[in-house]
Amino acid sequence: MKRIKNPWLGIEGYNCFGCCPDNPNGMHMTFSEEGEDIVSYWLPSQNHISWVNTLHGGVQAALLDEICGWVIFRKCNSAGVTGKLELKYHKAIHLEPLTLKAHIVSNRGRVVIVEGTIYNQAGEVCTVATATYFVASQQQTKEMGFLEAETE
Repeated sequence: MKRIKNPWLGIEGYNCFGCCPDNPNGMHMTFSEEGEDIVSYWLPSQNHISWVNTLHGGVQAALLDEICGWVIFRKCNSAGVTGKLELKYHKAIHLEPLTLKAHIVSNRGRVVIVEGTIYNQAGEVCTVATATYFVASQQQTKEMGFLEAETE
């Protein structure tokens, strides 16, 4: 497994809720590449609950949207925006270490379908997302300051 360098670090105005390490209210997600999958390990806190010891569904959506976006960065070597995000909640998620994985299901050039999954500590599927991303052109990507998502 190779850790992916954050391509946005050092860019003025970068304060992503999902992945910026300096956002005081953010999730501080980091990502690695394992074959076709992008992987993230994340530990929720009391600040992320909806019901007692239960991860909020909106936080789950943000986690899955973020990891699916990182699939676009790394696998398409481009930036993109979410066009649609569909979630299926299979099992309640408690405040325990989580594993997220995402990979490309379909790549039609500027439209890429990504599937992301949250697994609990026991390895059970808790939430699955299907995300449609609109991939930016190379010109748009450069204008955003994106160079590439390299691995360490």
